[in-house]
Amino acid sequence: MASDNKEILYLERAKNELDLAKAIFKLSTENKLKLEFELKLDATFFSNVISNAYYCIFYSAKALLYTKGIITNPPEEHNKTLKEFEKLVNSGEIDVELLRIYKSIVVKADELIGIFKREKSKRGKFTYKKLPQANLEPARESVSNAEKFFKNINLIIQKDRKVGC
Repeated sequence: MASDNKEILYLERAKNELDLAKAIFKLSTENKLKLEFELKLDATFFSNVISNAYYCIFYSAKALLYTKGIITNPPEEHNKTLKEFEKLVNSGEIDVELLRIYKSIVVKADELIGIFKREKSKRGKFTYKKLPQANLEPARESVSNAEKFFKNINLIIQKDRKVGC
């Protein structure tokens, strides 16, 4: 088990990403805030919400792995982190629901990249206007998933600390 508390840094980063995801979601859905920031009323940033929610989950997973002595580094740090997290699920140490959340948010990020590539080639005005609002529900789900994931990873780490004492 790691003893230099780097997992705390990962958890702090995860919390920052979650807080930012929630703030961006609020900015994307509340006209009062849009006016305050001098944004167009139809401006949304749901792709950023999904991205920040993903990073919350990623850093939460890294924190847990670190407490187990598992360190993932580039190249392919994200893939390595997911694979190591899957191993913990398969061994029964982690609930399979957390793996489902992790995988679903990765899929959303991949979908956004696919959408970007398709839309870049289309360059259609209608699609550009429709796309941000179409991401409202996936963004809402991503924030909810990130909150659940972060909370549960924190509980697991706290429980492991108590057992290790």
